[in-house]
Amino acid sequence: MGGGAGAGAMGQCGITSSKTVLVFLNLIFWAAAGILCYVGAYVFITYDDYDHFFEDVYTLIPAVVIIAVGTLLFIIGLIGCCATIRESRCGLATFVIILLLVFITEVVVVVLGYIYRAKVEDEVDHSIQKVYDAYSGTNPDAATRAIDYVQRQLRCCGIHNYSDWENTKWFKETKNNSVPLSCCKATSTNCTGSLTHPMDLYSEGCEALVVKKLQEIMMYVIWAALAFAAIQLLGMLCACIVLCRRSRDPAYELLITGGTYA
Repeated sequence: MGGGAGAGAMGQCGITSSKTVLVFLNLIFWAAAGILCYVGAYVFITYDDYDHFFEDVYTLIPAVVIIAVGTLLFIIGLIGCCATIRESRCGLATFVIILLLVFITEVVVVVLGYIYRAKVEDEVDHSIQKVYDAYSGTNPDAATRAIDYVQRQLRCCGIHNYSDWENTKWFKETKNNSVPLSCCKATSTNCTGSLTHPMDLYSEGCEALVVKKLQEIMMYVIWAALAFAAIQLLGMLCACIVLCRRSRDPAYELLITGGTYA
């Protein structure tokens, strides 16, 4: 009798711990929903700044999926909290199934992230020369705005270095032996972009830095998906423990009823 009571107490302790962890995880899911949507939105905003250097729009698929997952995680957190507190078998089963589907989706996001991360260098290498050739020096021009933005933000000049500007149509038409002012170092107050004062110009090329930036962005998506996939695994485990315990012992007290807080 004593052994049975001890085993029952341990089982109740286990289920209580599982439910407590599960409620806590659902709160984390709500926070995760906001973080994932932020990461997805960040990818979209950054892509808009660099879209001239990256022609493959399918690269945005991981960002679209991760925003959808973030939205779904908010709903999952709501379902999970209600199902855990009420200990609804149907609700918990639905919770586990949805978590499993989202987990699979996040695995797909990680795989796609790695695939597109590997393609970034080829994509940029294929398109960057065309963007520089399209530079006109007039602000309303999309290619001009894109190049000036990238050169200022990444502190770079030209494709591999500032001398690449000498091969552009814009450089040959202006005939002033100068590069765009966006090539000027932020610390150079009197810089005119003249190649006769190379110390005033950024020496590093933009291609490698654009590739690095885009790969970093894709890594944010990958790490976010991996981190929340791990949390979801724990959530599924706790929900399964609650479900299994309820299936074996339907009489144990509910979380919100009875004399024992479970």
